[in-house]
Amino acid sequence: MNALKKALGLVWIVLGPASIIFMFMQAFEKIGLAEEGVHKTNTALQWGIILFIFIPISAGLVIFGYYAWKGEYDNLPED
Repeated sequence: MNALKKALGLVWIVLGPASIIFMFMQAFEKIGLAEEGVHKTNTALQWGIILFIFIPISAGLVIFGYYAWKGEYDNLPED
């Protein structure tokens, strides 16, 4: 079970930055496809809020994965 925790830790470490890159690519694409004027401003604002909320979540994934990879979760309490 500990080997699985360490392997999944590496998955979380990779998933954090990969998800941020994917979200930025989607944001640039959707903002670029929006009509000029108010629609483009609203789309940019929406994506800005989404990214503002999602970046700390992705950073938390990396931190969680780092601790799992280092073995911090190997000896969990029974209760």
